Amino acid sequence: MSLTTEPKSGFDKYFEMSARGSNYSREIRGGFVTFFTMAYIVVLNPLIIGTAKDVNGQFIGENTDVIQSITMVTAATALIAGLMTILMGAIGRFPMAVAAGLGLNGFVAFTLAPQMTWADAMGLVVLEGLVILLLVLTGFRSAVFKAVPEQLKYAIGVGIGLFITIIGLVDSGIVRSGVPLISFGFFGELQGWPILTFVIGLVITIILLVRKVKGAILISILATTVVAIIIEAIAGVGAKSADNPLGWGLNVPKLPESVTSTPDLGLLGQFNLFGSFESIGVIAAILAIFSLMLSDFFDTMGTAFGLATEADLLDKEGNIPHFESILVVDSLAAVAGGVGSVSSNTSYIESASGIGEGARTGIASLVTGLLFLIAMFFSPLVTVIPYEAATPALVIVGFLMMTQIRHIDFTDYSIGIPAFLTIALMPFTYSITNGIGAGFVSWVIIKIATGKIKEINWLMWVISIAFIVYFAINPIEQLLGVAG
Repeated sequence: MSLTTEPKSGFDKYFEMSARGSNYSREIRGGFVTFFTMAYIVVLNPLIIGTAKDVNGQFIGENTDVIQSITMVTAATALIAGLMTILMGAIGRFPMAVAAGLGLNGFVAFTLAPQMTWADAMGLVVLEGLVILLLVLTGFRSAVFKAVPEQLKYAIGVGIGLFITIIGLVDSGIVRSGVPLISFGFFGELQGWPILTFVIGLVITIILLVRKVKGAILISILATTVVAIIIEAIAGVGAKSADNPLGWGLNVPKLPESVTSTPDLGLLGQFNLFGSFESIGVIAAILAIFSLMLSDFFDTMGTAFGLATEADLLDKEGNIPHFESILVVDSLAAVAGGVGSVSSNTSYIESASGIGEGARTGIASLVTGLLFLIAMFFSPLVTVIPYEAATPALVIVGFLMMTQIRHIDFTDYSIGIPAFLTIALMPFTYSITNGIGAGFVSWVIIKIATGKIKEINWLMWVISIAFIVYFAINPIEQLLGVAG
């Protein structure tokens, strides 16, 4: 972490803005960019939580109308993301945004809810958050992070870079299941206007970045959105669907008929803390909490380290500033997600886009959080930006994070192989947790095989065994007779 000038005010001193070589302009731009690259969650989370049914065949909120459920989840998603991101900025003092976790929401909607009521499922999320908070307060979570070999930490950052790159490529439509990779060049083919829009956005981002234009990523997102709106107005592309596979992803870029909407916050507090223990039994409930917890536990650790490395915020010992506070807020976000009935909230790797724009402090998170709160009332405007306009930023930030690979010695197979598995499995399995788990377990196995057991920290033993249980959760459930 580089030190520059003396703080100009108490606010500056608290957030360490000058000490981290930043300024208000960078922080505000970074906050906006982070919001634009992850605002999709305000639309996507409701499509997952709001359209699923519980064991009684009810949509969340006990609504018979799916539209009403989606509307309620939209408002609660924006509210919880806004409050928790502001808390991350104010207490964690770190440029990392928080929102409903993708993957975790799918687990809640399609695995837990069909076995119990929505209130029971959200109670499990609250319990998971409380368990993680306890682990943070006892110092266990930080101790685990410090026990991880340094080069393996860098591998986590590189893997996350590739992970958000693949997110960008998939969301943009460049990479699609069952469709060959699109070939570029004079003899290649761009399949549809949205793909062309993504390419235009990527070119704009690259040009602005290499020319070191301030606000490059934010400018590219806004400029590409304008291009998308013009294309939609002329070509009438429409939304992507089975009948229209070359349509826009998530949002159709056109100016909305209405600018504002009134948020419905009726889902807040609709959880039953221990109802799941009656619904599916104690053992199954504990395994469900463990599955949720392990993903939350390591995703945030990996994300925070990757972001801190990219922002050059690590101290001389390789530690993240205010790490304990960051973890406390992240744990509270998991609890808040259950309380708000929107699934566990967690840190977002898309925050790297804001860091790429210059964000270095929690001020950027305050900006992002405020925008989420505003989005509750201006949700129609949030739905203007399509995937194809925002995802070029993720691809470029993935490149920036990829540069950390220079810190890894691949000539040493004992660290090179675990690092490779960590890096490869994150994008290929679409899971940060899977990559971290594969790296940890393989590192321990190699140490055992080479007679270097004494080099294994006891915490690495514990978390490696935990990951083995995590990977084998299905056969364990079947063995115990609690498989769903």
